[in-house]
Amino acid sequence: MPKKRFMVSGGGTGGHIFPALAIANELKRRYPDCEIEFVGAEGRMEMDRVPKEGYKIHGLPIVGLNRKSIAANLKFPVKLIRSVAYCRKLLKNFEPDVVVGTGGFASGPLLYVAQRMGIPTVIQEQNSYAGITNKRLGAKASAICVAYEGMNSFFPKEKIHLTGNPIRPAIAESKEDSASSKSHFNLDPERPVLLVLGGSLGARRVNQAVESLIPWAQEAGLQVLWQCGKLYHDDLHTRLNDEADVHIHAFISEMEKAYAAADMILSRAGAGTISELAVVGKPSILIPSPNVAEDHQTKNALALVDKKAALLIRESEIDNRLVADIERLLADAPRREQLSNNLKSLAIPDATQRIVDLIEPIIS
Repeated sequence: MPKKRFMVSGGGTGGHIFPALAIANELKRRYPDCEIEFVGAEGRMEMDRVPKEGYKIHGLPIVGLNRKSIAANLKFPVKLIRSVAYCRKLLKNFEPDVVVGTGGFASGPLLYVAQRMGIPTVIQEQNSYAGITNKRLGAKASAICVAYEGMNSFFPKEKIHLTGNPIRPAIAESKEDSASSKSHFNLDPERPVLLVLGGSLGARRVNQAVESLIPWAQEAGLQVLWQCGKLYHDDLHTRLNDEADVHIHAFISEMEKAYAAADMILSRAGAGTISELAVVGKPSILIPSPNVAEDHQTKNALALVDKKAALLIRESEIDNRLVADIERLLADAPRREQLSNNLKSLAIPDATQRIVDLIEPIIS
């Protein structure tokens, strides 16, 4: 039997990279002799992360459209044409059995060319609101894996499969306990912890708001475990390193321990993070980024709010509401339990396995 070949594309942020790697790892587990290659965007996070996981990656010159500057988009058509041509060359040389796209700049050109060449494609749409590229690719996709109900308005109904979003096995299978995880981060096991997650790249407004609430948190006995992003770490660490009960990290690699240590979570509303929050089931306050395509983070957050599974604070309201909302939630144990239980009911911890289950008949 010839070796199976898989080509995977996903990147730009951790929310696209982690699902792509999870799917690749599960394919490798089921087909130990298979060949897997990635396609990413030059200069983006995946070009560093993917090789560290042991996979070969090709970089496209593709960039995203700049919604704020027309001038910045002048080179976009040329880079898109070059990317499409490079994808055609890659696919012709590698001859994959299937191409899997989890989003990011490179995913669109790769899946577009694969479909034109008659190669089966699988789309993994993480958000509750599909972007323009995936909507256009959906008509010719072999299967579309989604994490939310009600996606019929974006994709052909017969191709939609509710699989959930892949999450890191260390989180899905975590057996970490609260006390030892708090100790791991030098936190007091006897006092509550607010875990702050601003996304893999950080979030300026979230960081500003969290910094302003520190005096109140110290007075309330609330410890803060804070992933602030590499762009903001040095500045925040310089100013706040000596503050009691404030633990600042550019990036937390052992997220399973961070989730276990948390009593409440303050987070952006990226699809991957929301899927992880559902698995860990901690009471969460979501602050969607307004600076994303089609405002999809707000739509992700509202999907949870509608099920009474999380609280939502819009970024424009953060200064007026953040302390008050945290204070109320900290004092209301029944509300925290309700949010936790409702959030857990949305979890799909075996999403990666479900997605690969759909890929197998496509390549058989």
